Amino acid sequence: MPTSASLSRRRLLADAFAGVAALSLAPLAGAATARAATAGAAKTLPGTDIVLPTGDVHDFNFFVGDWTFRNRRLKQRWVGSRDWDEFPASLRCESRMGGVVNLDEGVFPTKGWQGMTVRVFNLAEKRWYLYWINSSTGELFPPVAGGFDGDRGEFYGDDTDEGRAIKVRFRWTRMDADHARWEQAFSLDGKAWETNWTMEHTRVGA
Repeated sequence: MPTSASLSRRRLLADAFAGVAALSLAPLAGAATARAATAGAAKTLPGTDIVLPTGDVHDFNFFVGDWTFRNRRLKQRWVGSRDWDEFPASLRCESRMGGVVNLDEGVFPTKGWQGMTVRVFNLAEKRWYLYWINSSTGELFPPVAGGFDGDRGEFYGDDTDEGRAIKVRFRWTRMDADHARWEQAFSLDGKAWETNWTMEHTRVGA
């Protein structure tokens, strides 16, 4: 029969092993708690009080397919111009990796260049990050971040234009199953915005 001393030693060993196990699991529990805390957490555009919207991984499902679109882009920004350059384009949009990635590649035949948008859904933040690439430069532009609320999506980010630091806003509107609108606006302070590019999309065959 075990003595009281041996029982005490066993209890001490059991307590020690339990403590080690708890310590080894603590970082995992902490990481899980941190991930849960960041899910959909409020995040603002630096230098402004604009809260970056959150969204859903299915936000851009409506855009998968083939589209034509009409562009209107300001010929001059920052001068109050209303002189627009209008030109056609077409694109194909695809969903990848179970919807976490959405991308489209557009052709602008009268401009001689192509463009690609890569959209990535951050599962922890529940927020989309949109990256634009232009074939004329090969540059990956800084992302805008946000999501949809119903049929309207808003996305914000930082960039530069003509050597100045600016704020960028994308707005998406789902008009119906076969029509969508996109617009881009720039701001110097995150308060006054100038819309400088719009696209009116129509699904091919609609």
